[in-house]
Amino acid sequence: MRIPLEITFRHMEASPAAEARIAEKVAKLEQLHDQLVRCHVVVEAPHEHQRQGKLFHVSIDLTMPGGELLVTRGHHHQSQAHEDVYVAIRDAFDAARRRLEDYALTQRGDVKHHAPRVEPGTPE
Repeated sequence: MRIPLEITFRHMEASPAAEARIAEKVAKLEQLHDQLVRCHVVVEAPHEHQRQGKLFHVSIDLTMPGGELLVTRGHHHQSQAHEDVYVAIRDAFDAARRRLEDYALTQRGDVKHHAPRVEPGTPE
């Protein structure tokens, strides 16, 4: 891994196994986009009492020249929160990969542009 990686655990103990999984996922993102400059991952177990137990939330902040991507999974949407920290990490990095792919396409100009819509009866 070439880029600086910062991992923050909130309301939970740091986990070497979770850190290793995050480092693997970041290395895969680096293969996808070689211009990554920095990555900050926050893994959070809210301290609120919930019926389902602890729901983990993961946010990923990727920085590259000319842009920054922030991917948040689970923070405000219970359907995106997970009781398994590894599932939360996987889902967050899957979303980050999709966003990074879209960003790379946009940067290369490979995004499909639709022709402007002309209403019937209006001059072109």
